[in-house]
Amino acid sequence: MQIPSGEKLRFLVAGGCNTLFGIADTFAMTHLMVLAYPTQPALMTSAGIAVSTVLNITVSFFSYKLFVFKTKGNTLKEYLRSLLVYLPSLAISMLVVVPLTVWLRHALPNPARAPLVATGMIVAFTVVMSFLGHKHITFKKKTVDPVGAVDTE
Repeated sequence: MQIPSGEKLRFLVAGGCNTLFGIADTFAMTHLMVLAYPTQPALMTSAGIAVSTVLNITVSFFSYKLFVFKTKGNTLKEYLRSLLVYLPSLAISMLVVVPLTVWLRHALPNPARAPLVATGMIVAFTVVMSFLGHKHITFKKKTVDPVGAVDTE
């Protein structure tokens, strides 16, 4: 097994920190929302994920910008592109979280854990999607070919 270096290693470190922060934040927000309105656990799970997403996106954006991809300037443009990376995952999460939570309430031995298990499944999906999106969209680097034409590879 080859140990990643450079950008890939920095992404793994930042991604690990972002993931831990995002998991803690998302679970905490989900838990607080469910506590606030316990009769609607599926809806409150969805609300918790939506509210925590804004903070999680901002934290991960700055860690990737400053530590991993080390880009200068273009902060607003890159932040807006990072939203494009996360919005499909968020949309899928919002569509899936309620039916997934309802299904898990029937499938798990402890139905009260359904919101947290659903959240965990969604977080795992988001981790994979965020790496691919950030690598190929948010922090896409322009390269110059030998002839001098700009390639946005």
